[in-house]
Amino acid sequence: MDRYTVLGLTALAPIVWGSTYLVTTEMLPAGVPLTLAMLRALPAGLLLILFLRKLPQGIWWLRVVILGALNFSVFWWLLFIAAYRLPGGVAATVGAVQPLVVLFLSRCLLNNRLSFVSIIASVTGIFGVAILLLTPSAALDTLGIVAGLAGAFSMAAGTVLSRRWQPPVNALTFTSWQLTAGGLILLPFALWFEPALPQLTTLNIVGLGYLTLIGGAVTYALWFRGLAILGPSAVASLGFLSPVSAVILGWFYLNQQLSPLQFIGMLVILLSVWASQRAETKKVIFAHQN
Repeated sequence: MDRYTVLGLTALAPIVWGSTYLVTTEMLPAGVPLTLAMLRALPAGLLLILFLRKLPQGIWWLRVVILGALNFSVFWWLLFIAAYRLPGGVAATVGAVQPLVVLFLSRCLLNNRLSFVSIIASVTGIFGVAILLLTPSAALDTLGIVAGLAGAFSMAAGTVLSRRWQPPVNALTFTSWQLTAGGLILLPFALWFEPALPQLTTLNIVGLGYLTLIGGAVTYALWFRGLAILGPSAVASLGFLSPVSAVILGWFYLNQQLSPLQFIGMLVILLSVWASQRAETKKVIFAHQN
């Protein structure tokens, strides 16, 4: 499979993740975010482990716990704090620093060469997300900002470490381990801090099933597979596609209006992703030539 096919399949992950807000607000019960996050991760992870019949060995038990916490438990927990304390546009803009953090962590932990074009593309992507989502009345909250930045760092660290610790199994098995670990870490917090889950309707079950199987197991398997083949610097910039997807879905399904400025924001984001991928492709070509 060539690089562009892998890139396209990996890009499906953040595009699908952009539907999370729509599905959560329109199809799931409110007031139990930790429980929903746990249910999104744990059942999918356990089902995959039962199907694949492959468990971690040796040092991988500890690594899976760390990665499950960084990529799922801590990241989702901080994401919910940011979402509750900040307007959606502010939370998404703060979280958009993740690709930039990945670039610098890749330099520190993987000794990857920093590309000036990739850095500029990441900064431009953040600017595009701000244009797309921020409003003049957006309010700031210190704890929300800190949670958003810490969440972005958590996912970025998980992304880079997933590459540094090359798993001895395929992407689907690797995903099953992390989903299970992340869900198990969330389980006691959901039971302790949140009320019992209300009786689920058919709509709730469909929404949760979608987030668990499609938005969880399938997309993260694509994400980790792309990460193993393309590297964190190439994969991270694809995360900018998530807010674009969320806005388009809101316009299509919720009849939300899009301003000319938001279309400019989308264009800026897409250009930043293109520039970042172009820079990463040049690095790959240069590495093969030398």
